[in-house]
Amino acid sequence: MEKGNDIKFAILAAGEGSRLAEEGIRVPKPLVTLHGEPLIDRLIRIFQACGAAEVIVITNDLTPFTEAHLRELQSRGVPVRLLVKTTPSSMHSFYELMPLLGKGRFIVTTVDTVFRAAEFSQYVEAFRQADDVDGLMAVTDFVDDEKPLWLSTTRDLHVTGFHDSPELFRQSGARGELRYISGGIYGLSDRCFPTLCRCIGQGQSRMRNFQRALVADGLRLRAFPFSKILDVDHAGDIAKAEEFLNDE
Repeated sequence: MEKGNDIKFAILAAGEGSRLAEEGIRVPKPLVTLHGEPLIDRLIRIFQACGAAEVIVITNDLTPFTEAHLRELQSRGVPVRLLVKTTPSSMHSFYELMPLLGKGRFIVTTVDTVFRAAEFSQYVEAFRQADDVDGLMAVTDFVDDEKPLWLSTTRDLHVTGFHDSPELFRQSGARGELRYISGGIYGLSDRCFPTLCRCIGQGQSRMRNFQRALVADGLRLRAFPFSKILDVDHAGDIAKAEEFLNDE
């Protein structure tokens, strides 16, 4: 596969991980390990394997252990570009990354997103070749989320809407069918930035509101199905994720 230096890679890791902390997990979410490897290290490793010249990371200033870990990676030559800033939501974190992402295409993930590396590599290659769309959104039909964000799609996987529930999809009048949920992996370009700035200016938050605004603004989005994508939101999700990756 051709290396992907034409695509930037970024990780949203500025959340507090409060649910994990309440359930007895004493390390910040980015440092939770799967088979001995921190979540954030795993993402960086996979991104590098897909050709990332550097990985842009935003983390908060409430958990200095994450910053210290990333600084240590930098000292060992790992190409991490770090922004430390506490934000009220993942959408605000994305907004803070805009100057670092600059012009062109990029892939952004949340730090707790767990997927198979081989499928991610296929996704990167598909995004590189997807000249007919403004964004390629990773999706899955595996639903194990408390509040999933559903996507309505046409037969050729063009996204027609984002919905908080099947009932709201039916009420929306959006075309297509409801089969997939968002996987927390977003392939976009700088064309999305005006929409992002408008959402921030209107006082909106949450990435799902931004995604809805992309459709409202007429950006062309297509879904890319993964077999399974997991989020590590609770202590019990760690064992689920490790089992999922056993056959990777």
